[in-house]
Amino acid sequence: MFDEKDLILEAKHVTRRFPASGGRELTACNDVSLKFYRGKTLGLIGESGCGKSTFMRFLVRLDKPTEGEILFKGKDLTKLKGEELRQTRQYIQMVFQDPGSSFNAKMKIRDIICEPLLNFGRIKSSEKDAVARKYLEAVELPGDFADRFPHSMSGGQRQRIAIARAIALEPELIIMDEATCALDVSVQKTIIELVCKLQKEKNIAIGFIAHDLGLIQSFAHQIAVMYLGNIVEILPGEDVEKARHPYTQALLGAIFDTKMDFSKKIESIDSEIPSPLDVPPGCPFQPRCEYCTERCRREHPKLKTIGEGHEVACHLF
Repeated sequence: MFDEKDLILEAKHVTRRFPASGGRELTACNDVSLKFYRGKTLGLIGESGCGKSTFMRFLVRLDKPTEGEILFKGKDLTKLKGEELRQTRQYIQMVFQDPGSSFNAKMKIRDIICEPLLNFGRIKSSEKDAVARKYLEAVELPGDFADRFPHSMSGGQRQRIAIARAIALEPELIIMDEATCALDVSVQKTIIELVCKLQKEKNIAIGFIAHDLGLIQSFAHQIAVMYLGNIVEILPGEDVEKARHPYTQALLGAIFDTKMDFSKKIESIDSEIPSPLDVPPGCPFQPRCEYCTERCRREHPKLKTIGEGHEVACHLF
């Protein structure tokens, strides 16, 4: 579906286990393999606690997987240390869900944006004013915002500052962790439009974590659906309506749209998601699936290709 020469980062069979009480283990990510391409957005979607944020944190080395490789420019990020790891960080940046908590409240916007550039010796202190204005204007904010503090700005403006800081180092990949979920719907739209514009201008790969399938399908080139640490379906963003996994279909059925047919009942999954400490054998979705068979209870399904750029982990296919 994508040109392999544009491949920037590839995660191979990544697994993360955390020790839990009683000698048990919590598997946050189970054998996850995903690819990120230049100029493309990969949306990672799933319920809270499914492991999507844990996986994305590996890419910026805020955590390390228990097993697997994460290859960036031919190097395994999980094995980098010291100065080599520090230098690699400038190529993979992150925009957090709550920009306010990721800023130093005592720093002016000028210093927040320019701090990464100073850390890597990209600019001199005397250049901060001009550089801060340049990146503020790039995210469609007035240049004189450089003299403000984060607390004097709205949530949408702070998120734009976070994006400005992320693009300042001209990274090849940006991870966005629920970057719009705390914003009003109208503000979400403008932030997504800004992200898409910057991606086209700079040819950046983006990994976008979301709960809202309706939002992510509007701009993601590829979508990976995660359930209890497992990737259950991967499909092109424009073909979400062709989703085949029962879990993805349930997420589609829960999307509210003013143009939807209100004569039809909105479908939902009645049962609760199992505890990550007590994942059922076989298919992790089987306790909530109306199509569950004996094979589903016994055998864990693997991802299978069922169309161009479309993979599904389900025994129905």
